[in-house]
Amino acid sequence: MTTVHNEGDLMMSIWAKVATAVRGGVSEAGEAIVDNQALRILDQEIRDADDELVKSKEALTGIIAKRKLADKKVESLKSSLSEYEGYAMQALEKGDEGLATEIAEKIAGLETELLGEESLATSFADSESQLRKTVAQTEANLKRLTQQVDIVKATEIVQKSQAAVAARHSGTGSSMRSAVDSLERLKTKQAERAAKFEAASELAASTEEVSLDAKLKAAGIVDGGASGGDVLARLKAKRSG
Repeated sequence: MTTVHNEGDLMMSIWAKVATAVRGGVSEAGEAIVDNQALRILDQEIRDADDELVKSKEALTGIIAKRKLADKKVESLKSSLSEYEGYAMQALEKGDEGLATEIAEKIAGLETELLGEESLATSFADSESQLRKTVAQTEANLKRLTQQVDIVKATEIVQKSQAAVAARHSGTGSSMRSAVDSLERLKTKQAERAAKFEAASELAASTEEVSLDAKLKAAGIVDGGASGGDVLARLKAKRSG
C-alpha cells in the first residue's frame, strides 16, 4: 500500500534537501543563486509529495471498496445463520435429529466464516480510518507549504521590482533621475506659460473695455463726466437755494 508522508517526515525530507543547497556556506553574491535553487527544490518536493498523495488516495479507495465488500459478506453470513438456525429449529420440532445435526454443522461452519470476515472487515475499517487521517493531514501540510512558497515567490517579485525602481531613482546621473528632473522642469515651464496666457487675456479684455467706453462717450451715448461749467452752475444753484 502506498504510504503518505506525515508532517514531520515531509518537512524533514524537504528541508534536508534545501540544507544541501546551502551546506558549506556561501557568499552574499551567491545567496540569490542558492535561494533560487532552494525554491526549485521545494517546488519539486511539493510535486513529488502531491504525486504520492494521489497514489495514497487511490489506495484508500481500494481499501474502502474491500471494507464495503467485507461488510456485505458479514451481513450475508449473519442472514444465512439466522436462516439456518430457523431450519434447525424446525427439524428439532419434527424430531428429525439427523437433519438437525447436519444443519448444526452447517451453522458451525458459517459461524467460523463469520468470525474471519468480521476480523477482516475490522482490519479494513481500521486501515481506512488511519489512512483517511494521514491523507487529510498531508493535504493540509502541502497546502500550507505551497501557500508559503507562493507568498515568498510573490514577495520576491514585488521586492525586485521595488529595488529596480529605487535603483533607477538613485544617483544624480541615472536616466530615471534625469527624466524626473526634466519632467519637473516641463511642469514649471507649463505653469509659467499658463500664467502668461492668463495675464495676456486679462489685459486684452481690459483694453477692449477702455476702447469701448471712449467710443460711447464720443458718440454722446454715455456721459463723459462733469465739466468745470457744470460744477460752477451746481454750486451757484446750491448757494441761491
